[in-house]
Amino acid sequence: MSFADLGLSDELLRAVTEAGYTDPTPVQQQAIPSVLMMRDLIAIAQTGTGKTAAFVLPMIDVLGHGRTRARMPRSLILEPTRELAAQVAENFEKYGKYHKLSMALLIGGVQMGDQVKALEKGVDVLIATPGRLMDLFERGKILLNGCDLLVIDEADRMLDMGFIPDIENICTKLPTSRQTLLFSATMPPPIKKLADKFLSNPKTIEVARPASTNVNITQVLVEVDARKKRDVLRDLLNADDVNTAIIFCNRKTTVRELAQSLQRSGFRATEIHGDMEQSARIKELDRFKSGDINILVASDVAARGLDIKGVSHVFNFDAPWHPDDYVHRIGRTGRAGATGKAFTFVTSADAEAIENIEKLTGQTLNRIKGSGEAAAKPAATKPDPVESDAEQQSRPARRSRAKAAPQVEERPAPAPKPERAPRKAQEKQAPRRAAAQPSEDSNESGGWNGPMPDFLSHGFN
Repeated sequence: MSFADLGLSDELLRAVTEAGYTDPTPVQQQAIPSVLMMRDLIAIAQTGTGKTAAFVLPMIDVLGHGRTRARMPRSLILEPTRELAAQVAENFEKYGKYHKLSMALLIGGVQMGDQVKALEKGVDVLIATPGRLMDLFERGKILLNGCDLLVIDEADRMLDMGFIPDIENICTKLPTSRQTLLFSATMPPPIKKLADKFLSNPKTIEVARPASTNVNITQVLVEVDARKKRDVLRDLLNADDVNTAIIFCNRKTTVRELAQSLQRSGFRATEIHGDMEQSARIKELDRFKSGDINILVASDVAARGLDIKGVSHVFNFDAPWHPDDYVHRIGRTGRAGATGKAFTFVTSADAEAIENIEKLTGQTLNRIKGSGEAAAKPAATKPDPVESDAEQQSRPARRSRAKAAPQVEERPAPAPKPERAPRKAQEKQAPRRAAAQPSEDSNESGGWNGPMPDFLSHGFN
């Protein structure tokens, strides 16, 4: 089946062909005709299967005829993160270049002024994160009663981020006769409840078992000592055929520190996490997409939906806390039919997390040992101008051994100066000294070295 068989317009087919696509993916084959028929839709598909184009393409044709009104968008797409929202906007620009559709992007981290101006002109497509949308709605800058098409993308991620109450609130402000499309990689009970409440007689399509992983991705668990993670990672980056790689960490501080460590080791690495300004995050993503750098160290802000071509490897530097996150992390590679590799570092503390991942995916993952021995040696291709992490970690131990080593003196050491015992110790020892009648020159262990004070000559009862 080709895109031409799906009922898309000639202008849209031309844009799709120029983008380099000829055959639709399974989710696109099933979703596009239903959207064009104005049916509500629930689409369950694993990440990397082309879900974004499955709703963007038919929306462009559906919205091809109509008139915009100020502050009243004709359609609304809800995304959980700024990066996903920006990526959907890029898709509309790419596929809709032969249509005269207006679009606005409402995301946090940027000034509201330009967003409000775009809304005042009227837009056909509004792409938004729930927080910024509700903020502008409460300020009276946007009206939703003219929105006839709603897309809830990455619904399970919305659930994880606590956006479901906001989505329910948004749905109550839209026309009841609208068309609603819900896309999700998994279908947990809260999402099923949301769909039952706000979708009318939807068609349900499922192109893969919920929480399944891409068969094109080779998955490996790397058993490693927690102190040697960085060494093992450098081993794999040097030894394996790494074209471009995304390295996931659970904490933002780990993202920053690991990116800096890789840069010191000569790798072209950068970082992206939630504490960065939106403009900085977009800049680093663009550098990664353009090939200026080939290693992206990221938090789970990059785990869902980001479509970056040519990612050959995914490394879970930290085993994910939630098994669903594992599916989405490794889904950054092996996209659009390509193959990929995913390595997950496993320490003794990760046994439960790995058990939950294998239970969710229904797979028993292969394991290898990661020693990090090669990384401890000088690298021929990527020399580290500073001490390696292993050397930095062992430096305190070397110092303590050096302090404990016996010192050989060439000349006799001077007699140590007597140390005065604390007053409480003096008081406890005074009766013994009084009974033994020590002399003024006595220097017994723990005794008084000096003139005998009067108060010590009487003892204590």
